[in-house]
Amino acid sequence: MVVFFDGLCTFCQGSVRYLIKHDKSKKLQFTALQGQYAKNILSPKELQSLESILLHDGKTVYKKSDAVLQLCAVLGGWHKLLLVGYILPQFIRNGLYSLVAKNRYRWFRKQDYCMIPTKDIQDRFLD
Repeated sequence: MVVFFDGLCTFCQGSVRYLIKHDKSKKLQFTALQGQYAKNILSPKELQSLESILLHDGKTVYKKSDAVLQLCAVLGGWHKLLLVGYILPQFIRNGLYSLVAKNRYRWFRKQDYCMIPTKDIQDRFLD
């Protein structure tokens, strides 16, 4: 499974570090939406999704709250409790997601460069 994220977003980079730490089975790989791998895999419309984390499981591309909930399922453990979020209508879940996404640079800052993985996690990044 591949997680596509905004490589310039401080909040997104922190989320990736969280996912790496809690993905005990190492099912997840990561790449920035600004990278070449994303350009090769995603459609032009999906590439414009800088306000959304995308999760590609080989068949489906999940975005916004659906991607987050799918990631909770992958992480397992107590994260599965968050799947209760599916009881909320998607427009509400995505509305909350979009509120954070639209303000993420203002609230958490923007980086001048994409996250550079350390050697111990380099194999989890696709480019």
